[in-house]
Amino acid sequence: MFATYILASQRNGTIYVGSTDDLMRRVWEHREKMRQGFTTRYDVSQLVWFESHETREGAFQRERRIKEWRRSWKIMLIEAQNPDWRDLYEDLVGGGLTASEWLAALDDGSLDGRLGDL
Repeated sequence: MFATYILASQRNGTIYVGSTDDLMRRVWEHREKMRQGFTTRYDVSQLVWFESHETREGAFQRERRIKEWRRSWKIMLIEAQNPDWRDLYEDLVGGGLTASEWLAALDDGSLDGRLGDL
């Protein structure tokens, strides 16, 4: 699965936009500070938004588009899916769902009962 994602340092904190072919691995790398760079320097490691794409190019184009947005638009995008700025990585890992399964469940409403806890 290809994905575009947004990490944050905290609610309304520093934001990072990226894309990857393995969301779980890439977020883990950010969290463990496996690569030096922006997210390590500013302690940006909470997965607050993501979407899946069928192709690497689709994910990359979406990343580039979002990076051009105003900060307020990025915040609106995050809050439309995740109003409490929960760390979705913990939900994905702890819930035993892949990112694709999580998105499908979100779309079909089967997470509605759990979203109150998010």
